Amino acid sequence: MVMLLGKLFGTDGVRGVINVDLTAEFALRLGRAIGAFFGKGARVLVGRDVRAGGDVILGALVSGLLSEGVKVYNVGLVPTPALQYAVKSWSYDGGVMVTASHNPPEYNGVKVVGGDGIEVTREDEAVIEEYFFKGTVSRLEWRALVEPPEAASGVIEGYVDAILAQVDAESIARRNFKVVVDCANSVGALATPLLLRRLNVRTISINCHLDPLFPGREPEPRPDTLVDAASLVLAARADLGVGHDGDADRAIIIDDMGRVHWGDRSGSLLAAYASTKWRDLPRRVYTGVSSSVLVEEYLKPYGIEVVWTPVGSVTIARRMKSEGGAIAGFEENGGYMHVPHQYVRDGAMKLALFLDMMASYGVRSGELFSKLPEYYSVKTKVKASRDEALCAVELLKEHFSGYRMVTIDGVKVFGDNFWVLVRPSGTEPVIRIMGEAVTRELIERVVEEVKGVISRCLRGGLG
Repeated sequence: MVMLLGKLFGTDGVRGVINVDLTAEFALRLGRAIGAFFGKGARVLVGRDVRAGGDVILGALVSGLLSEGVKVYNVGLVPTPALQYAVKSWSYDGGVMVTASHNPPEYNGVKVVGGDGIEVTREDEAVIEEYFFKGTVSRLEWRALVEPPEAASGVIEGYVDAILAQVDAESIARRNFKVVVDCANSVGALATPLLLRRLNVRTISINCHLDPLFPGREPEPRPDTLVDAASLVLAARADLGVGHDGDADRAIIIDDMGRVHWGDRSGSLLAAYASTKWRDLPRRVYTGVSSSVLVEEYLKPYGIEVVWTPVGSVTIARRMKSEGGAIAGFEENGGYMHVPHQYVRDGAMKLALFLDMMASYGVRSGELFSKLPEYYSVKTKVKASRDEALCAVELLKEHFSGYRMVTIDGVKVFGDNFWVLVRPSGTEPVIRIMGEAVTRELIERVVEEVKGVISRCLRGGLG
């Protein structure tokens, strides 16, 4: 996935298989490029999730940063949104997070964070790529290389304090909620249970011991990977459940009926609630083209405009900020950006805000989700090269030429009682297919039709 056609960055950072694509040598060179981008004397906060090879990659990155005269502060194991909050709030010039987020366990990666706490812009990514491929030119005198990295303390505690400031902690505490937390065996375990303890929430944890092999489940939270957590919600008669990804910037919500809900459903509920609590925010939300049409259907009565964007939290965050803010930004994958807190997706913040909504409304989580329109969804993927994926998108545009389409990121087709999106992944060599319909039979039939078209572009067939 790295060094593909002169590009390093995908949808969200640099990703690759550890010790195959993402080697120590590669990370050292990338660290130098990032260091040249931030510049000599810049203060940069670094951290990582629990993934295998994280120490190798982080150590090589730090060496590259130091060789460019960057002052490095190392927080160690940390959720991505905690590092981002610290960068923004404690006046660092930038940050580097070693994580592959939701990717399979054999992957690792690098996210580069700007001084505002948001991942750097696409233009800045291009500058880093140019430094990487052309090489940096700085050759600092030996006297300039005397400052070792410093340990950064208090990051997670400060992050949790900031989340608590956004919600009515006393109201939540009075409800004595019971919540099941699936930490994906990674760094969400360092912050979310602490947050819930501070909110007087009775916490039942699953997969909350740190393990780079991810023995409990895949790092990506989905209905099929959160089966155990959903069963535990029912067995424990919990009020709510939540599943994080590998770096805890996502949160998939499980209601008290054991139903696992995609992020566009929970995001719609939270955006409507936030619009009543933070009334001075612009009345719009930003969401990726992969989100359901229910977002518009549910939020329109609240007078909230929905702005569709290409998939990717970086794109959503940067557009929200450049266009004057919003109530929120969110993604169907569980990412939610609570703008009064920070312009990045934040799993723990999303969970706290959902508890705040439940306490404010005095209703159970299942009641909230039952207010949403019901659709049947299918989400799948097909292995494909980038060229094969682009070929598939063009063929599908021809195949569905009589339908309304959105083509800002792949192709999204709006049909009679269904929609389907096909797009090349920015983090894996696959074509992503997702869609919804008023019946399960309809969306399954549409997806099979789409796969038939895609197969014409695949050299090895659908396999």
